[in-house]
Order: sequence, then structure tokens, then C-alpha cells
Amino acid sequence: MKIGLAQLNLTVGDLTGNRERILRAYHQLVEQGAELVVFPELAATGYPPRDLLFKSRFVPDNLESLELIARETGEVPAVIGFVAHNEEPRGRNFRNSAAWLEGGEVRHVTHKCLLPNYNVFDEARYFEAATNPNVVHWKGLRIGLTICEDIWTGEQIETSRQYQADPLEALSMQPLDLLVNLSASPWHYGKGDERLHIVQRAAQKTQAPTVYVNLVGGNDELIFDGASMVVNAQGELCGGLASFDEALQVLDTEACVEPHETFQREELADIYDALVLGVRDYGQKTGFRQALLGLSGGIDSALTAVIAAEAFGVENVLGVSLPSSISSQHSQDDAEALARNLGIEYQRLPVADVVGAIEGTLAPLFEGRAPDVTEENIQARSRGLLLMALSNKFGRLLLTTGNKSEVSVGYCTLYGDMCGGLAVISDLPKTKVFALSRWINREREVIPENTIVKPPSAELRPDQKDEDSLPRYEILDEILRLYVVEGQSSRDIIAKGFEEDVVREVVRKVDLNEYKRKQMPPGLKLSPLAFGVGRRIPIVQRYVG
Repeated sequence: MKIGLAQLNLTVGDLTGNRERILRAYHQLVEQGAELVVFPELAATGYPPRDLLFKSRFVPDNLESLELIARETGEVPAVIGFVAHNEEPRGRNFRNSAAWLEGGEVRHVTHKCLLPNYNVFDEARYFEAATNPNVVHWKGLRIGLTICEDIWTGEQIETSRQYQADPLEALSMQPLDLLVNLSASPWHYGKGDERLHIVQRAAQKTQAPTVYVNLVGGNDELIFDGASMVVNAQGELCGGLASFDEALQVLDTEACVEPHETFQREELADIYDALVLGVRDYGQKTGFRQALLGLSGGIDSALTAVIAAEAFGVENVLGVSLPSSISSQHSQDDAEALARNLGIEYQRLPVADVVGAIEGTLAPLFEGRAPDVTEENIQARSRGLLLMALSNKFGRLLLTTGNKSEVSVGYCTLYGDMCGGLAVISDLPKTKVFALSRWINREREVIPENTIVKPPSAELRPDQKDEDSLPRYEILDEILRLYVVEGQSSRDIIAKGFEEDVVREVVRKVDLNEYKRKQMPPGLKLSPLAFGVGRRIPIVQRYVG
């Protein structure tokens, strides 16, 4: 069977725009010979709509949009995600649903059975779960319809223990000719292989060719990679679409073809494309066409600038050097060299006079007290003040440049370098910052070599180095991975051979700085667990594990 896979970049709440994209894709795929066209989960509304669902007209408007889409369908059916009302007398008001559109009308509707309520997902807040997925009988074929999490079942998937139902098991008890899965599955590094295995297992369990169509694009902190696919009943890959890009392709369940070259790649290539897509969509979907950032001469701001230039175009990025009296000349030179290599606009705004004016104003109150981190933070906050002024005056999106390692332990200044509209690399550990920077330089020097090889420093006091107050990043990042991402306790981590004093201090800093992270801009999610909506640690708490 020839399936049209409509891997679209849709915007949450843009019902009209989404409908127009859906209809264009439908007609194109029909012209290419599709016998059935499949769209992503909640394509009509964009994913995740979250509390937009509680607005009085949102769900009715999405139903009206679905009807308008249905009117334009012909004899080739389309399967599309939307929000339905829950018609039962009890339960939540809405359902995460898929409609079978054919001949100008909605012919069948199925509802999602498994509602994820972990990490970034909170679907149980909004939707009522169905008991079983539906099977559509069409032209003598039996087609099972599932939605995203419905195929994430089995003992090897830990989250499946949250559910009583098993949609795949139910479908496997009856003969199927085709299994369809509409998805909005956010990306994180390492997920591609896991997802391929999930789709292959679904095909093997139901003994039916399986079509998986995933959303692509950035919505807030989430990045959807697409990578839609078809596998045959034996679980063999019959074709895979591009990652991190819209794609419309007809794939035959009985004729396997080579997947797109970006369907499966090395991790660093995926991370780079994910960051570029996340930044581009965050800017475009919130109305920003230009960006700016502070260029310190360090590796974090350099990497962020490369991503910004790719996402916005070099002509739309402003890099600002903000040297203080402590800033080294080599850092200033590196910042200018980076801007020159990228071809972005570059400005230099020294902050010494601003810092001096603030220190002079505070001098009567600080009299008799030795300088400390307070004065260091005045430098960072002076930079934040100037960058925010530029953002306001010129309507540019200010990008922050802190990485996950530093954000984790509070090695960042609230209302200083944390000022901005998007925290681009806040989920990228420092070791991966280095690795990605070298990957970017694999063919030519984009990031100055000196930026990569020099010891990292915030340069807020003379001769300062990050490792004066932090463990080596190789050690720090592994402790943070175990503590933040995997949720292991201090005792667990110490038992793995890490020095007790180091672990206790890192954990103390992570816990102490929760309040800072609650106030930082949204950050793009790259790892299995990022700071943000997926991690909800109380600020006021005293547990020491």
C-alpha cells in the first residue's frame, strides 16, 4: 500500500495556518500517488496545546477546522490528529484523538489510550483515555489506528508500567493489514534508535506493516525531529524521512527504499540540527526575525553565536563584546575573530564606566566590607542591562549562553548573563559544548582555536578559572548526569567511585540554585531530562540524599 507521510512543522494554536499546511500536504501527496495520507498527533492544534484547551472556544474552533479539512478530502483518506470532546458523563472533558477523513467528511474517530504523565508530558491533566484503539475497515483492509504513546508498551519500557491497558496487545489479538501511529514525540539525544526499535516491535507484535508519522519543529522548549518511517510486518525498515525538517513522501509498505541520509546519523550532527531548528522556530513562531547575544570570547557564547547565525541568517545576528577592566585582551580578540568568521554584525560596548558608576553609588553602603562575589556580579548584571536595552530598542531576541554544567551548579548570574528570551544551550553539558564546537570546526575554523583550547573562565576576577571552584568538567558532567538526569542519590554516586567531598559539594550547589533555574528563560530540551517543565523540584526543601 502506498502511504503518504505528512511530516509537518506545525504551530501550537495556529489553527488556520496549520489547516492550510495540512491541506497543501494532502493534495501534494495525493498527486504523488498516495492511497492513504497520515499526519502527526494533534496536527490540527499543534502539540502540546496545554492550557489553551481550557479556553472556551479553543476546542470548538479546532473541531470547526477539522470539518473544513474534511470537506477537501476525496476518495483518498487522511488520518489526522485533533482534540475531541469526551462524550462520557464522567472523566476529563477532552480526548486526544485521530480522525479518518474521506469523501468530504469525518468517517471514523479513535482516541488515545495511553496518556503520558511524566517528564514533559502532562496529558492526564487534559484528556480522558480510551480503553482500546479502533480498527477501521476500508476497502477490505483492517487498519489499526494508534496515537504516539499507544505503541510504547512492553516490559522493556519502564514507563509502560503506569498503564493498565496495552493497545498493542489488544490489536495483536485480531488480524491487521496495517498499523498506523500518529506521533508528537519530542527528541532528545539517543532517542532515535530507541524509537526505531519501538516501531519495529509494534510491527512484529501485530504482524502488520507499520506507519509512524512524527511531528517536526520546535514548540517552546520541545524539539520534534520528525524521522517518520514505515516498517514491514517483519520489522524491516522500508523507508525513513529526514530528521529536523519537513518532509512529504510516499512510501510503499511492500517496496523498501533507502531512508533519507539524515534519518539516522551521528549524535553531534543531530544535536546541531536540533539546536538550529529549536532556535529558528522559537524566533519565528514568537515573531522575532533578529537576534543578539553577548560575545565573551569563551566557547559557550561562540557556540551559541554559530547556532544563531545558522538559525536567523548571518545578516540578522548581532554579537556584542562587553569587556570590563578585568577582561583579557585575548578574549576580546577571540570574540571579534568569531564575529568576523561568521560574518555577523559586531559591536563593542565596554562596561567599566557602568560598573564604576554602580560601585560608586553603592560605596557608602558597602564601606568597610571587602569586595566579594557581589562586585563580580555587578559586572555580569551591567552586561545584562545593556543587552536587554539593545533587545528592547531593536526588537531582537536576546539569547543566553550558559551551558547545563554551569546552570546546574549556579555558575551563572541571575539578572546578568541569565537575562534573555531563550537559553539555547542550557541543556548541553560543557563536555558536549567542547565536542560540538570541534565538530563545527571539522572542515574549517569557524570558532577560533584559542577559544576551544584555553581554560574556561568567567573572567569576573583576575586570573579566574572555572576549575578554581568546580571539578574538571569530565567529572562534573558525569556527576550531574547521575544526579540530575538519572535521579541517583549522593550515596549512589559516591559508591561508583567519585570522591565524597566533590559529590557532596556538587549536589549542594545543584540544590541551592534551584531558585535561579526557576527564573531563567526557557531552554531547549536536548537530554532525556532537562531543567524546565520536565523537572519539578521544590525550591523550599531540605532533603539530602
